[in-house]
Amino acid sequence: MEDITINQAQQIVDEWIKKHGVRYFNELTNMALLTEEVGELARVVARKYGEQSFKSGENPDALAEEMADILFVLICLANQTGTDLTQAFFLNIDKKTKRDINRHNQNPKLL
Repeated sequence: MEDITINQAQQIVDEWIKKHGVRYFNELTNMALLTEEVGELARVVARKYGEQSFKSGENPDALAEEMADILFVLICLANQTGTDLTQAFFLNIDKKTKRDINRHNQNPKLL
């Protein structure tokens, strides 16, 4: 498996949608799907790392699968709204760096 950039992932998803998905679901549908996928990840985390146990038939190794489902739908939303996730990521890191430059290393709860 090779490494890819975020931009390449956006292109791969777009090509997949055009070839296999007919078209993007609308933004509201994809937002609902994103919420559903986050809930599925939460279920796995609650069972794997929390106090809940897995039900019969649930996959305890589904963590990566659920994260990938979230990433796919998030990329769909980015593509259909014209969002460059690479640019957005770097802007977000810059914002967090400026805002939190000393916040976490001065937090006694983390030390």
